[in-house]
Amino acid sequence: MSEKVILVRYEEIFLKRSNRNMFENRLIRNIRQRLDNLGDVRVTCSQSRIYVECRDEDFDLTEAVERLKKVFGIASVSIVSRVPTDYETIKASAVGVVADLISRYEYKSFKVETKRADKSFPMNSPQISADVGAHILKNFPSLKVDVKNPDFILYIEVRESTYLYSEIIPAAKGLPTGTGGRATLLLSGGIDSPVAGWMIAKRGVEVDAVYFHSPPYTSERAREKVIRLCEILSEWTMGMRLYVVPFTEIQMAIHQKCPQEYLTIIMRRYMMKIAEQIAQNDGSLALITGEAIGQVASQTMESMLVTNSAVTLPVYRPLIGMDKNEVVNIAKHIGTYDTSILPYEDCCTLFVARHPATRPSLEKTLDFESVLDEEQMIAKAMEQAETIII
Repeated sequence: MSEKVILVRYEEIFLKRSNRNMFENRLIRNIRQRLDNLGDVRVTCSQSRIYVECRDEDFDLTEAVERLKKVFGIASVSIVSRVPTDYETIKASAVGVVADLISRYEYKSFKVETKRADKSFPMNSPQISADVGAHILKNFPSLKVDVKNPDFILYIEVRESTYLYSEIIPAAKGLPTGTGGRATLLLSGGIDSPVAGWMIAKRGVEVDAVYFHSPPYTSERAREKVIRLCEILSEWTMGMRLYVVPFTEIQMAIHQKCPQEYLTIIMRRYMMKIAEQIAQNDGSLALITGEAIGQVASQTMESMLVTNSAVTLPVYRPLIGMDKNEVVNIAKHIGTYDTSILPYEDCCTLFVARHPATRPSLEKTLDFESVLDEEQMIAKAMEQAETIII
């Protein structure tokens, strides 16, 4: 009698040695959280594998797999048939798995791959593969063995129980969310910043986001677009907090009192200062931006140096050496691209100088900023910021 179970594999956690249990436990916790409203599940870890046992008859295995594919720390998943480690049962179950496959697909060739983790089992891996393969051929004369390019592979893992399956589904990889600290993402409505947040989150970092909203120059649809981006990201990040910061008054003051060529760099510095205060209040250890060297005028080496000097927290720029096509490919993979290209203006596209400074001077920047009431403007923006839990 076989039972359907989801087999979860991880990779990097293998390298953690003395801390491995902590990473495994966090991954198990995240799996339970991700599957929480699907039904009753039991999640256990044994011999470097995690098993998700579905206790409800109507449990949606397909939906569970789709969710698990987006859990950082999981390398791959498979829906498997679990049977007792009894050889006659294994052979009978192999026939059942193959019968189901060839009823749904026009498969003509196969091979068997076995991993015998239970060394007390009397047959070794090649022996099991050969004998089970022969048994399948006997029961399905239309099939043939092809070890180089088979239509499907029957995988058999002999452990405390035995697991049979034919598909290995790639997942998010990385490290479990919650094992790498917390960071704060400066999130616009564009393509780059959601990708930057996803890349840092992949390393186990919990990510919050700050969005700068400038009504009436940015519409409510622009705000809704950013909320939607956070909803998409939260499918990977186990949820997040979004801070919507009113930025109109700060932008207007900079526009009125500072040289045109320095508008963008000074606005960026104010965004960094506000994001840093929010980050420090939340216990974040770093800021994240979607900048890449040379992509726009505010992303030259000189501009980034001036921007960095506005804050004391480290600034992570995971896209720093990537080109646009690389970023777009990741955006499509994680599901943010279609939302990012919706044509709603963000505050970064407003009040942009026709000829912005590409090599700004820190000394000049500080001099231009001195005419602004920084403390009062930032305090007011912080006071009016909106927090959205996603």
